[in-house]
Amino acid sequence: MIQKSDLVIIVDDDFRVRESISDMLASRHLSSVAFGSAAEYLRFGNSDVPSCLVLDLSLPDIDGLELQTAMAPTQHPPIVFISGHGDIPSSVRAMKAGAIDFLTKPVDEGLLLQAINVALTRDREARHNRNELAKLQERYASLTPREREVLPLVVGGLLNKQAAAELGISEVTLQIHRSRVMQKMKARSIADLVRMTERLSIAPSGLDYTKP
Repeated sequence: MIQKSDLVIIVDDDFRVRESISDMLASRHLSSVAFGSAAEYLRFGNSDVPSCLVLDLSLPDIDGLELQTAMAPTQHPPIVFISGHGDIPSSVRAMKAGAIDFLTKPVDEGLLLQAINVALTRDREARHNRNELAKLQERYASLTPREREVLPLVVGGLLNKQAAAELGISEVTLQIHRSRVMQKMKARSIADLVRMTERLSIAPSGLDYTKP
């Protein structure tokens, strides 16, 4: 569902299109900003709230598809393309590159709102995931070097005795490190800790039975 804190960014060189979409969004109490070129939008930069980019295919300074390609390596709002021409190759290229939708002008308000809703929901989820990952990375950074050695052994399913032997420490010391890892990572269970290490791309460690 679209929320009042969301922002719709409109990039179209036709003032009438920008005004029409802005008025339509305002009638539904939705915030928007509009630009007449890619350069203007790029100077604006990314917003701090869930956003959607309604992007015209043909712009005076850069093709909309070229802008999409240029932004691909960066974190940018999900894109809803609009175009005055039913260009199938362009629509296919845009969708393959991750666009939410490709709509032909004059744009149907219902379809545009639906696409904007999908885009904002996706951006909201992406922002939440990035925030959660940042928190996990911060927790992991708080671990000591020894605790970082203990972590993959714990999620690898080793018993305390086995993990202690792997590290050459006592079982009691291993238990202390294990407890601190759970506390610092704010893990409620081993299963919770496993999910965290998966998000952090930390591979679990187990005993190597091929060793002599």
